[in-house]
Amino acid sequence: MVDILKNIIDKFELGYVFTGNSFDIVVKNPVEVSRILNRFVKDGYLCKLSKGRYYKPKVGLLGKLNPDSYQTIKDLLVENGKPVGYVTGYSIFNQLNLTTQVSAILQIGTRKDKKPIKRGVYRIMFVKQWNTITKGDIPLLQMLDCLRFFKIIPDAMPDDICRRLMGLLSQLTETQRNKIQKLALKYSPQTMALLGAMLETLNQNEDTALLFKKLNPITSYKLYISPKVLPTQKKWHIK
Repeated sequence: MVDILKNIIDKFELGYVFTGNSFDIVVKNPVEVSRILNRFVKDGYLCKLSKGRYYKPKVGLLGKLNPDSYQTIKDLLVENGKPVGYVTGYSIFNQLNLTTQVSAILQIGTRKDKKPIKRGVYRIMFVKQWNTITKGDIPLLQMLDCLRFFKIIPDAMPDDICRRLMGLLSQLTETQRNKIQKLALKYSPQTMALLGAMLETLNQNEDTALLFKKLNPITSYKLYISPKVLPTQKKWHIK
């Protein structure tokens, strides 16, 4: 069985994360498969990412490299072929060019409350998502998360963040704009206010009544965005 497993693992890409369930023969003898994989780790052929999760490392000038962020968390994003989580937070701030900072913290949006975990060099934290997570909605949820965490996006000025997010919103179709407003109803008032103000700045005829009705007229949001960048902010109680 040792040679069989090794031949299969040799075909995996370097940095690919797998478990004992990745092999058909695990059903016949899962304990033996686990024993062999742990022996491979002891011999230096494999590395262990976390309990029951292994990878064959790439080797750089400074030694063995960790798996990339996707390989590290892929099992937390999909379950039985359906999305149960999505990448958000610092990774998305960087991916959407809202900041140049790269963080060792990986954040995952999920409907279930989960405690932070550690895998390899990454600390994984979970962000509560109240909407049902579907593949098509994930880009919209990621944008809403940026609005939700607007004030903690690192190494970026509010005006620059606002311009960038409005640029992304301007690329949405009418159907997507309607959908993002409905998804925003389960977010914080600040998120709804920012979304409404941005959509109306992009198009003064945009129907944002759904968002506006949800806001408390005596609550304001200090976000320090210039009125020149977001001229509709006064209506939405943004300062």
